[in-house]
Amino acid sequence: MKTYEFSYGKGMQTVDLPEEHIIYDLHGKEVSVEADIAAAALKALRDPIDSKPLADIVRPGDKIAIVVSDETRLCYTDQFLPVIITELNANGIPDSDIDIVIATGTHRAQTPEEDILVLGEEMVKRFRIHQHDCRDKENLVYKGTTSRGNKVYINKIVANADKIIATGAVTLHPMAGFGGGRKAIVPGVAGLETINHNHVLALAEKPGDGCSPNVTTAKLEGNPFHEDLTECVEFVNPDFLVDVVLTSDGGLYEVVAGNWKTAFYKGCKDLLEISGIPITELADVVIASGGGYPKDINLYQGTKTHMNVEMAVKPGGIAIIMLECPDIKEPAIFTDWLIKSNLRKTEQEVRDNFYMAAFVAYKSRCIIEAHTVYLVTRKENFDFVRQTGQIPVETVAEAWKLAQEKLAAEGKKDYTITLMGHAPVTLPVLTK
Repeated sequence: MKTYEFSYGKGMQTVDLPEEHIIYDLHGKEVSVEADIAAAALKALRDPIDSKPLADIVRPGDKIAIVVSDETRLCYTDQFLPVIITELNANGIPDSDIDIVIATGTHRAQTPEEDILVLGEEMVKRFRIHQHDCRDKENLVYKGTTSRGNKVYINKIVANADKIIATGAVTLHPMAGFGGGRKAIVPGVAGLETINHNHVLALAEKPGDGCSPNVTTAKLEGNPFHEDLTECVEFVNPDFLVDVVLTSDGGLYEVVAGNWKTAFYKGCKDLLEISGIPITELADVVIASGGGYPKDINLYQGTKTHMNVEMAVKPGGIAIIMLECPDIKEPAIFTDWLIKSNLRKTEQEVRDNFYMAAFVAYKSRCIIEAHTVYLVTRKENFDFVRQTGQIPVETVAEAWKLAQEKLAAEGKKDYTITLMGHAPVTLPVLTK
């Protein structure tokens, strides 16, 4: 037996486990980071991927739209945006010909304080800042219809610009495979009808079949959600992309820039190399921590653990997940959906009125229902946790005791265990 420690809230939990049954102890990879973000951005602008340098793309007289992520996706925009602006100014584009559009998607508009947080005070003072509103049909332009019948409506300022620069971060995404790239445009500056039509593709084609098995983290090929996104953005065809690739702890790994497709794919490949952990088999039991505070402050954040644990555990297997969750019922819009136990009815409700919190709750509940999930959490959370289909316990040691009893009842003596100490940022990749 060996004692293992896991982060839990602001403290730790320990459990004694049989080493001979442990097949993987998964951890994120140690990688170097770029200390000078501005320098990395400038290098990317001048030596882009599958594209002319930005300086050779713009011409004096061009009206430029720069699309940037909102405050829910902080990605060093305040540090690389001034580099883009300086390059534009140096090549005959004055500030008056530049519009900055916040890619809010379905989110609310940013406050002035949030604009400064995202862009920096100087950028806010110098430029016109536009908050995209996906519900404002008067400020949307129809660009075409995808092969899946998605009518593409795009923010008027972006659609009418002479040159479009899309920015953001390449991240792991449970539906699009990866965030970044094309997502700056759709859902970033798209109409609500376009966003909802695309997002429903996260569900299986046939009602009643649940989530699409091809719509998942780190998958692009054969992913209808991603493929429709790409088709949507082809109608817009941004002229240049600037995306950052971040490490698991938020440091800058690299800046990818250039062609909006191939630069993005390069970022995806590199992110998977630093975030993905190869495994050759699934385990009977996965013991995982959400990484402690603030990653386990509530279940909405905590479901990132569930999503990655699913990649490591056998169908019908056991998951022991540690989430302290001092604010377990926040946000209510998510938890109200998570306690819905009639999955077929819930699926139809999501199809009829798709929005992200509902889908994340539905997908999380599907994962819970497909496994035995022991949730290590605060005792005051127990009643609510039971409503979510999970089994609440106070300690990982108690959860392991219950798991052993279940394994014995099933006659499993040669069971396997995988450990995930920082599950939200550890992506198991099953290889043959």
